[in-house]
Amino acid sequence: MADASSLHARYDVISSRLDSLEKHPVIRTALAARNLGERQLAILARIDKLVAALGLDLSAVTPVPSPAATAAAAAAAATPRPRPAVTPDASPTQQRLEQELIDRCFSGFRFVRVPGDYYDQPLEFRRDCLGAASVQHLCKSIVMENTRAHESVSGWEDPANSKYYCVIVQYTARLHADKLRVAVQELSGRKFGRQYFNMRLAPEEVNDALTGYSHNAVSPIGMRERLPMLLSHRIARLQPGEFWLGAGEVDLKVGMNVDEFIAAYQPFVIDCTYD
Repeated sequence: MADASSLHARYDVISSRLDSLEKHPVIRTALAARNLGERQLAILARIDKLVAALGLDLSAVTPVPSPAATAAAAAAAATPRPRPAVTPDASPTQQRLEQELIDRCFSGFRFVRVPGDYYDQPLEFRRDCLGAASVQHLCKSIVMENTRAHESVSGWEDPANSKYYCVIVQYTARLHADKLRVAVQELSGRKFGRQYFNMRLAPEEVNDALTGYSHNAVSPIGMRERLPMLLSHRIARLQPGEFWLGAGEVDLKVGMNVDEFIAAYQPFVIDCTYD
């Protein structure tokens, strides 16, 4: 009668073969996940019966996934997620932002229209309007200007040494001017001394000209000028990872995955708020 070692050896061979088959491009195309899942279930059921007949306990040696877990994993892996698409009846601004997110390979996003009194209401009301996970997931984009930038720094071509930055922080956090100054100076590799850094909120007309958006509608998506971005490290750590931002119109907001945002826009993740 087979002992535990030989039984494990058989299981490893079967598991290895299944892994190889699943990875083979022809098999992946030819076999539906349901059929593959059923085959896995049948094999695992046979192994379970053999283990029971031998009176063996293999759980301490090699964890074996349950048939239900295996089937669920196979089904989830094989179910294609619907690809995001531009909303046909959306406003031109929303369609433009949607297209940019699609072009940047976001797996999904959510646009929501909010009531006219949205900004007159507490954060809890805004959270509920959007279906956000918490008030910490509500974020804003602001344009900051280095008012003492060295004369050689006039634009934003060099992301590490720019006169203007789009800074993204939570509504629940307060921007720390000194932390922001130090972070921007560090980005430049301390090329210039401290006297050349003084970060202040850009004037409204400058904000509008650089972003193409007005107050309460500023978004890092689809800005008129591609300003370098600074993202609060607290946003990067949010769980769950969907955060909300302005979307080009005062009553339009967008939710997206923070990891996908970081991958797509490559912001500098910094500590720039009070603890």
